[in-house]
Amino acid sequence: MRTTRTERPAKPKRLDWRIRLRRDKSLLLMTVPAVVLLLVFNYVPLFGIITAFQEYDPLVGVWHSEWVGFDQFQQLFGDPAFWASLQNTIYLSFVQLILFFPIPIALALLLDSVVSERIRNFFQSVVYLPHFFSWVLAITIFQQMLGGAGVLNQFLRQHSVATWDIMTNPDTFALLVTSQAVWKEAGWGIIVFLAALSAINSELYEAAAADGAGRLRRMWHITLPGLRGVIVLMLVLRLGNALSVGFEQFLIQRDAVGHEAADVLDTFSFYYGVATGGYSYGTAAGLFKSVVSLLLIWGANKLAHAFGEDGLYRT
Repeated sequence: MRTTRTERPAKPKRLDWRIRLRRDKSLLLMTVPAVVLLLVFNYVPLFGIITAFQEYDPLVGVWHSEWVGFDQFQQLFGDPAFWASLQNTIYLSFVQLILFFPIPIALALLLDSVVSERIRNFFQSVVYLPHFFSWVLAITIFQQMLGGAGVLNQFLRQHSVATWDIMTNPDTFALLVTSQAVWKEAGWGIIVFLAALSAINSELYEAAAADGAGRLRRMWHITLPGLRGVIVLMLVLRLGNALSVGFEQFLIQRDAVGHEAADVLDTFSFYYGVATGGYSYGTAAGLFKSVVSLLLIWGANKLAHAFGEDGLYRT
């Protein structure tokens, strides 16, 4: 008896790169401005990393500045102000991770549960709006509300109650900057989670409701598992930016609460580097932050793979 051999489907023929270039010419031209901006502002400045290993003098330039090797890093690691700013950065990043990260998820779940599309769009616009404010305006609003002459303290004085020092209190500075970040950025952070919620099959909710599952049970067994991949991805990105808690926000409020509470790695690089003319010293601090951030995002991505999620990338 003759046996018939099953034929494997032929692999699709790969188009020549010239054909693909002509086919996608319009799309490629659309990406040119973004690629140029990325190169000019993100990749070309990487050349300046070399100044971390020099005693950079702007009068003679990079090519003629004295090469000092790792002297800048030795000075950096022996500087108590650097370790204090690193400690502040880690502490503030931890506080924002615990208090800020869950809020966009909760807001997305809340908005997704609103039945009326008109009301949902209104609340989306309201919570999106602060993202477009500058940090100067955002902090000014907080100053007008919570400052020494703000609305809250004026109300307390009118009722013979002790005023509440918030904007200049270094002990509550971590909660202050976290609340500012929540007010300004939480609404913008819900966009990704709302997109993930819209991708969940609505038939799953209908089947669960038919089986008698309530709102909380449907959220626990359908919504949250559907968001798990996106949550892990955003958490990986957040951990990768753990040392970038904000520059402008802390720079504006540094004088009000003191450098002991407000100095983070970004402001340290500015004040002890650029502002004092120690460009190589500031570059060394920035390079240290970048290397640690790269290791953090690599480790967080590996941890996501260990839990069975895709994370940011797969090797």
